[in-house]
Amino acid sequence: MADSERRVVVSGGSSGIGRATVFTLAKEGDEVIALGRDSGRLAALERRARAHGLNVTSRVCDLTDESAVQALADDLGEISVLVNNAGTAQGAPLPGTSLELWERHLSTNTTFAFLLTRALLPGMLERDEGRVVFVASTAAHTGSRYAAAYTASKHAMLGLARSVAAEVVGTGVTSNTVCPAFVRTPLTERSVSRLAQRTGREPEQAEAALARTSPLGRLIEPEEVAAAISYLASPLARAVNGQSLTIDGGGTQR
Repeated sequence: MADSERRVVVSGGSSGIGRATVFTLAKEGDEVIALGRDSGRLAALERRARAHGLNVTSRVCDLTDESAVQALADDLGEISVLVNNAGTAQGAPLPGTSLELWERHLSTNTTFAFLLTRALLPGMLERDEGRVVFVASTAAHTGSRYAAAYTASKHAMLGLARSVAAEVVGTGVTSNTVCPAFVRTPLTERSVSRLAQRTGREPEQAEAALARTSPLGRLIEPEEVAAAISYLASPLARAVNGQSLTIDGGGTQR
């Protein structure tokens, strides 16, 4: 359902949900620009995309650098869709949550999205057309043990998305959020590894324990999240604004 002339930016685009989103939107005819920090993974992404005839390019950008983000936005020009996907996750009990860990989660999961959205939104509003999609988590709606920094950052992201939606209401721009449960990504693999080390379980047992937190009894696949992002970014979703789409099989009913 995509407009073939659209230009899309996906942060954290070289792996996991971001990578799946890059390929999903490119296959629909969009020109997709993947942002990331790892030049090697981004180059591999471009090679894979070219092998499939897809219009995908990449940029290395330090999304914590305000001036670098603004310079990137100025250089990119007209952008129709922004997918704020870059993120991090590391669990710790509250007494063991360092200030560095806390600030890293807020910076990576929320400030990145704030800077990119602030830089690209004015152009969308000027053209009266655009889509901003935030990739949060079911943690944006609930609290859980050993995840204070991550949960707070995802609550903040959801609040940012809703505030953006309030500012663009009545225009051709929308702002929405997808909130998946555990997704089969490198980020989740690291969580599984830490859980296995902490509990003495085998990695397969640790993954099964995470999967049991969902009514589906399995991890969400990145392509399932990418499909939801594709819808929210599509012309068919022009009446959807300020919404949070939870992807967890019904465990968090909102």
